Amino acid sequence: MPGRRRRPTSSTRSSTTRTTTTTRKAAQRKAAARKAAPKLAAELPVAGPGERVWVLAVPFRAPAPGASWHAGLSAHVYVGATLPAALAPYDPPPHSLERFLEDELNAEPRPVPAGRPMSPRPEQLTGAAVIAAHEAAGGRMFLLGDDPGVGKTGTAILAVAQIAARRPVRTVLVVADRPAAITVPHWARSIAAFGGAAAQGQGLRWCVTTWDRLGKVAGLTKATGARFDVVIADEAHMVRHTTTQRWKHWKSVSGAGRVKDAPYVLLATATPAHTPLELPYLAPHFAAVHGEPLKEWADLPSRLAAHGFHVERARYGWSWTEDADERRADLTRLRSWLADTDPPATLHRPAPWGPVSVTGTPVELTPAERAQYEAEWSEFRAEMQLARRKRETARGRAALLRFRQKAGLIRAAATVDWVKAQVEADRQVAVSVEFVETAADPIREALLDGGVAVASIYGRDRFDVEAERLRFQSGEAPVCVFTVTASISLHAGEVLPGGRTASTTPRVGLFHQPRFSGIAARQVTGRTHRDHQVSPWRVAFAQDTVEEDVARVMVERLAVTGSTAGGDTAGLQQIAELLDADWLPATSLTGAD
Repeated sequence: MPGRRRRPTSSTRSSTTRTTTTTRKAAQRKAAARKAAPKLAAELPVAGPGERVWVLAVPFRAPAPGASWHAGLSAHVYVGATLPAALAPYDPPPHSLERFLEDELNAEPRPVPAGRPMSPRPEQLTGAAVIAAHEAAGGRMFLLGDDPGVGKTGTAILAVAQIAARRPVRTVLVVADRPAAITVPHWARSIAAFGGAAAQGQGLRWCVTTWDRLGKVAGLTKATGARFDVVIADEAHMVRHTTTQRWKHWKSVSGAGRVKDAPYVLLATATPAHTPLELPYLAPHFAAVHGEPLKEWADLPSRLAAHGFHVERARYGWSWTEDADERRADLTRLRSWLADTDPPATLHRPAPWGPVSVTGTPVELTPAERAQYEAEWSEFRAEMQLARRKRETARGRAALLRFRQKAGLIRAAATVDWVKAQVEADRQVAVSVEFVETAADPIREALLDGGVAVASIYGRDRFDVEAERLRFQSGEAPVCVFTVTASISLHAGEVLPGGRTASTTPRVGLFHQPRFSGIAARQVTGRTHRDHQVSPWRVAFAQDTVEEDVARVMVERLAVTGSTAGGDTAGLQQIAELLDADWLPATSLTGAD
């Protein structure tokens, strides 16, 4: 009948329902896409006529009058013709992340001050040519594994210049190790010294940050859509574990999970890994070598197993064989994947001044110290056995940490005496420690009480690390106590900022605690034994204790091959067995993030 609504049939209702459901899902997808979409350029700050967008490096909770916080950039921003005096202290230095962002937001980058020119060494020029040849042949990533002090920084910068001369390169990201107060200025000076300022004038722009801020870089690339043409990973072993947030950010920034639009990646480290299992950052190269899909190499251990490597699943993930012959076979194959390509995808050159000398230094405990040490050892053993029986990993880790801290504290006075003797013999001493309250602080305070000046590079934000480093390098402080393992130079005769030269007083080094990780130990010795400066190191330990056994293993197995993975991890297994910690994950010993 006219005007009467027709009752929908079942098929009509079904069709209507499907249409409604489809429409609703489409709307939900659009809403999700809008929520996940990166911030548009229109939302970024824009400078008016005669103005500039200033991106500031404002410390946490510091007042920044006139500046506003921009969530998309994760930084304070000021728009104006000039930077007010109140904000001048927050003006970021050249090549820093904030300065890079600022220059991206303005029509013209700010000029970079001319640096003090440096003449490349022959090995830096030849190394850069090898890297550039690999890139020109269509390579995706290169592993630069020269020994500490050979000149990886200069080699990398020169290589980028050659790559930029061959193909369009506008932006270069450098990810360096902490502390930022030392590593960022070091890279900025090196970029300028090797022609970086001139390259920027030709359109090449550098951004130097640290592994700690990699998440911020990943977030900014997502927010702005910016991509880097070349990425340099200094101390690339920092991303040898895929279970960390750092790895997630590295994949995003380096394009490790992408096939297209990935930057050229230059990986620089003298200590790539303890085992082949710790080389996930090389997976894109391995996939290319075998002509296999990149996604198949997302699980590196499984892929290595498929290619016949002697790896297997263990209680705490994958493990590598302990058989020496099988290890050699695996390493030979692994090196061939890198070195036997045409052109090669890796370069490793030993230091021409020879390997570092590392010897043990026994400490004879007093009767009281011996009794205290034995009591701590007994308590540790009992706690570790309980943890092992119940498979309480966290409890086992904590017991191991407490014992190492207390054992080091007992020997602190002996370390102080040894350091004083070295200073009196006209040597400068670098003291490597792993703990602050039970090692760094008591050693520093005792030396200061004894009238010995100490440069302190430890504790987050407690000291101006670059100022402290320069105190040691100038000779003002004959002793440096530090916890970092890489990215600082403490060697004699170094050219310092401003053209000064570091003191030529011979350097000696001391491990206050035996290092379990070969990577960490080798990096530490490279702080003073570098750039043609020979610096012997010693490992302190309590005589006739488990520390002596651990130190012996460390000295015997310190050498970590720089051409691929650290081929000999048997030392870690031996140390674990000595400490009844072989049931714990390997990261309990290596201190991995």
